[in-house]
This record gives sequence, C-alpha cells and structure tokens, in this order.
Amino acid sequence: MSINAPERLRRFYSMFRGDDRVLVVINADPDAIGAALCVKRLLWRKVASVDICSINTVKRPDNVAMVNKLCGCLLKSAEIHTGDYSRFVLVDSQPGHNEAYKKYPFDVIIDHHPIAVVYNGYVDIRPEYGATSTMLTEYLRAAKIRPSQKLATALFLGIKTDTHDFQRKAYNEDIKAFHFLSRHISLSLIQQIEYSEIHPGFLKYFQQAFNSRVIRRGKVFIHLGHVGTPDVCVLVADFFLKVQGVNWTFVSGIFGKKLVVIIRNSGLRFNAGKLAEQAFSQFGSAGGHKTMARAELSLSSVECVINSENDRKVLKWIMERVDGVGTGFSKNERKP
Repeated sequence: MSINAPERLRRFYSMFRGDDRVLVVINADPDAIGAALCVKRLLWRKVASVDICSINTVKRPDNVAMVNKLCGCLLKSAEIHTGDYSRFVLVDSQPGHNEAYKKYPFDVIIDHHPIAVVYNGYVDIRPEYGATSTMLTEYLRAAKIRPSQKLATALFLGIKTDTHDFQRKAYNEDIKAFHFLSRHISLSLIQQIEYSEIHPGFLKYFQQAFNSRVIRRGKVFIHLGHVGTPDVCVLVADFFLKVQGVNWTFVSGIFGKKLVVIIRNSGLRFNAGKLAEQAFSQFGSAGGHKTMARAELSLSSVECVINSENDRKVLKWIMERVDGVGTGFSKNERKP
C-alpha cells in the first residue's frame, strides 16, 4: 500500500525529540545539498540543533559556489565526533554506498537510488524518483512550509542536476516539484552558481583528455591519471557526451587510493548503472542510473590485474572490462 506525503512526514517527525542533536550526512552534490538543507528546515524548532556534514571535500567550482551561497557551514565528516549527536540522517545515498558511512548509526535514510539492502529506522527509498530533492520537496509541502528563496533554489538545482535538465528520465513528481519551487527561486543565484562550473586549474585535464581520448564507434574512453578531485572526471565525461555522434563516455582518474570511473550515456540503448555494476563491482563500489554511473575501486583491488601507474594499461583494462559485460562494443578502435 502506498504511503501519502502527510503520513511520511508524520513518521519522519516521530523519529525525533525536542532535545535531539541531529547530524545530516551527505556526499555533497547539488541534490544532496538541497535535500540536506530541506531536512534542516523541516526540523527547525523541533530539535535542539541540526548540522550538515559531508564525507567528501567539495572542490567542483559550481558545487563550491552552491555551498558558499546557499548552505553556509558544511562540516567535514573526518572532524565529526558521533558522541556529539543523538540522531543521524542520511540523504541522497545509502550506508552501503561508501565506507565513510560506517561510523554513523543512521536513524533516517531518504534516497532515490535503487535500494541495496534492508535498513533499520525510518527509511524512504524511492528509485522511481529522479532526485532526492523532489522527495524532500514533498515533505516540505506536506508540512505546509513555504521555502525561503535560498532553500527553493537549492532544491531546484538538486532536481535540475540529477535529472540532467530533464534529459534523463524524470517523472511527474519531479516536474511537479520543479514547478512548485520555480515560484520561489532566485534566478540570479542559479546563474552565479551554474556559471562557476569550470575552475582554471581544470583546463589541463581537458587538454589531456583531447590528447589521450580513444573513440570506438560513438564511445569515448579517457584516463586522466592522477587527479586533484574526481569532479574533473565528471566534467570531462559530461563535456564529451555533447559531441555529435557520441553516445557513451567513460572517464577515469586516480584520486587518493582509488581508481574512479565516471560513466555517461545518452540513454538510447543501455543502462549505465547496470554496466558499471557488472564491469567493476568485484573491485569496489559501482552503480548508478540509466544514463549516469560511477565506480570507485580501491587501488589495492586492481593492482593484482593492472599497474595503476601505467595510464595506457589502465585505459586498456577499463575498455576490456566494459567489453566483457557484453555491450556489443566494436573491437575496432581508433584514435582521432
């Protein structure tokens, strides 16, 4: 039996007491930031305090701008002492998605990704939604709260980003939330944030991508070697998907002790999330949506099959893994 929005809100509120100190944990991106800010607003004056922390360091310029202009203080997960809090909330992710979540005993999980396992506490996971910000907008409306300009803008950007400007599959719920929020947003703030997308320091990676790209009948493979942030892999993958005739992009880079693979496609035939899982899950976490996916593989797990310091061999290994899941990719390889 489906649960309506007022009932979800009631169950959500039942998890908290007036003296609770709440920590909202995210892997910071626009959808997660928007959702976390909405949780904070929902709990305003209902608990003692609400903080937001991120397990990742925000480096992508547009995300940095979003944090600075809309979020304010975003704590670092590494500096958090769990004993300082009595309730823990996870939005736009699930505990099994990242090892960094293991330190938190989550009481509330709200997410739109495919459900991994059964969780305790209050759980609202709806993979049929295009964004977690859409789900939180429903909570906001059920609570009869009019969003501030900054909150509406954050939720609006969360939906806009995770539906890829509605180029990815979106649902009526996403459209309804988007339309509702559009009456309260700041277009000026949105422009300031979206126009901050590329940091000058990222340009060298684009040059490297142009020089090292491998194309196979509409599929682009790029390995950037060591990167300062995985966000640059996302930017490069999104950029090359805009090239005429390109239907898939696979962009990888080494960040810290992990090999990160970003996958994008046009949504025409295959499922990026399933491909990522089938090709890379035995080496680490992998999965995503139909048009957007990500794999994070520990270097220790791949070193037994490939020398991670040899960029050409890493690229070749990724292409072989992708070929191995039966996508029908051509074996004829060309470099422009």
